[in-house]
Amino acid sequence: MKRIWWVALIVLAVLATLYFGARQYARSILYQPSAAVVAPSLPGVSAQRIETSDGETLVAWYARPQPGQPIFLYFDGNGGAPEMWDIRWRAITEHGAGFLAVYYRGYSGSTGSPSERGLITDARAGYDWLIAQGYQPSDIVIHGFSLGSAVAVQLAAERPARALILEAPMTGIDDIAREHAPAGFTGFMRDTFKSREFIPRVNMPVLIAHGDADHVIPFAHGERLFALAHEPKLFVRFPGGDHTTLPRDGLYDHIWPFLDSHPAERRDGQG
Repeated sequence: MKRIWWVALIVLAVLATLYFGARQYARSILYQPSAAVVAPSLPGVSAQRIETSDGETLVAWYARPQPGQPIFLYFDGNGGAPEMWDIRWRAITEHGAGFLAVYYRGYSGSTGSPSERGLITDARAGYDWLIAQGYQPSDIVIHGFSLGSAVAVQLAAERPARALILEAPMTGIDDIAREHAPAGFTGFMRDTFKSREFIPRVNMPVLIAHGDADHVIPFAHGERLFALAHEPKLFVRFPGGDHTTLPRDGLYDHIWPFLDSHPAERRDGQG
């Protein structure tokens, strides 16, 4: 009998090791942080340090907007690094707008290790930092790309802002896994970023942009999120657009008139 118990314990230990190893593997696929710490070189852009409520320190690139212009609170993708987006920063600053690009825990010099709960905490820290600098919710445009779209949706579901921009968004990491990973893989996922559950709670203008040739997040994800979003909303389809090409393809040419059609003063009372 003792031998049977020992065999059972060994089997359970092996299964537990495989289970937790698979969960860690799933997280390592999801998050691919850049270890490089790069100082901004664009005029008017500085690197800031932002403290989170749980004791981490985040790196964020910051450019102050011109008077009367919005500031974008930007959340990047799973492999994001600020030096990748010169075209984005120039599109924003040349228009006179500003941005705060928050780099998640474990990314680009930020302390800690990434997780869904941690990334949402990081998003709140970026928002609170802007409020502490004197910005009003009506000044802030929450903008998320790829994985960052899921972070942006969750933040917009709980904090007021002028608008929400979702670039190449997903309905959920679990949906992506079901489409591309082996059957049952979602059972090992700790972080699922279910944007489909949060976007109905968003009460601000929403712009969703997606390329119909996106090879990372299928175009249908953007369409499904758009169907779940409240009015006012706008969907922009980029024919032939891939996952990372939308800023080059004219994304901001759609963002500026969208924001103009939803002036800041209308959003001050939003809760």
